[in-house]
This record gives sequence, structure tokens and C-alpha cells, in this order.
Amino acid sequence: MNMDIKLLLLAVAPVVALGTAIYLLDRREKEPILLLIKIYFLGALTVIPVYLIQKIILSFNVFEGILSVVVVAFIVAGLVEEYAKRAVLMNVAYENDNFNERIDGVVYSVFSALGFATVENIMYIMFAYTGNFYVGIMRGVLSVPAHVLFAITMGYYVSLAKFTDNEKMRKSYLVKSLTVPVLLHGFFNFILMSKLPTLKLFFIPFVVYLWIANIIKLSKLSKTRSNNQNYKDKN
Repeated sequence: MNMDIKLLLLAVAPVVALGTAIYLLDRREKEPILLLIKIYFLGALTVIPVYLIQKIILSFNVFEGILSVVVVAFIVAGLVEEYAKRAVLMNVAYENDNFNERIDGVVYSVFSALGFATVENIMYIMFAYTGNFYVGIMRGVLSVPAHVLFAITMGYYVSLAKFTDNEKMRKSYLVKSLTVPVLLHGFFNFILMSKLPTLKLFFIPFVVYLWIANIIKLSKLSKTRSNNQNYKDKN
């Protein structure tokens, strides 16, 4: 098999696997395939403005050492990337009539994130690291699942916002739908980028926390279908 094809499969395989898993998670009423494809490709297209904005921010990053890492992790990566993925979710899916169950917010959010992650993965594996299989495997195990975990958190709060009758809570959930994923994404990158050995000890516990927290969120959403059901969130 051609090396480029192998690398492409390495970049795309985790995206396909995770996308399929999330799609099957919605057992009651599957989301329209065409809508999911649209969200996926729009998520992929956000790589262009994200890249340009990141370049601009980096050109103004005058900090050094740990402060520079904070800027890159929380703003350049966390804020810019999560804002772009959320923009697709809010502008394409939020008011769509097919968004009629709480789990739907997670599905749409994840497909937006997977679109972004696909292009990012291809760029890293095939160009930035010129065919490094180790990088491909590590991104498949860590980076792509991380995008999905941040997206689950985002979709969770967007769903709570859509199906609450309390306007104050709606605004709070919408704020959380951006700030919480940004902080999680930022801390994830900060640990990986930091040169502090003690901080890296927190990486595995943090990843475990992300999985457990999001499994709990998915469990909560799966217990309810629409805004006609009694549902209270304590987060």
C-alpha cells in the first residue's frame, strides 16, 4: 500500500470510529445524514479561519516561558478552536427542527469537532511531521478523542440551553458551552506543552477525568428526550 494512503488512513481512521460511535449513541431518532455531513464539512472548513487567526495572535504573543505557553494553550488553541467549532453548532444545528432531543446537541457538536479534527490530523501527520507514524498513533489515541470529549461537553451545555424554559439558565448554559470546553482544551494542551515534569503527572488523571465526566453527561442526556420531560442539571 502506498505510504501516503497509509498515512491518510491513519489520520482518518480514529475520526470514522468515533463518529460512528457517537452516531449510534442516538438510538431513538437518528439525525439526518445530510445535516451531519454538512456540519462535518463546515467544521473542517473552520480550519482555514482558525489557522489565520492563530497566526495573527501568535505574532502578537510577546510573552516568554510559562506565560507564552498559557497564551498558546488557552487562547491560540483553546479559545480560537472551540469558538470556531461552536459557531458551526450554533449557526447550523441549534435552530434546526431536527434538534429535538438533548442527545442531539452532543451528536451535532461532535460532528463539527470531527470535521475540524480530520483536517488538523491530516495536516499534522502528512505535512507537519512528514509521515511520522508515531505522531499519527498518538494523535489517534489522544488528540482526536480529546476533540470529541471537548465537543461532548459543549453539546451537553448547548442542549441544556435549548431545552430550558428559564432564560437566565439558558444564558448561563450558553456561556458554559464555550468557557468549559475552552478551559478543558487549554489545560489539556498546557500540560502537554509545559516543561514542568510535576505538571505532566496530572495528564493521565486529567484524561481519565474527562472520560468519566463526559460519560456521566451522556448518561444524563440519555435519560431524557425533549424539553417536555422533567430534567434538572446541577452543574
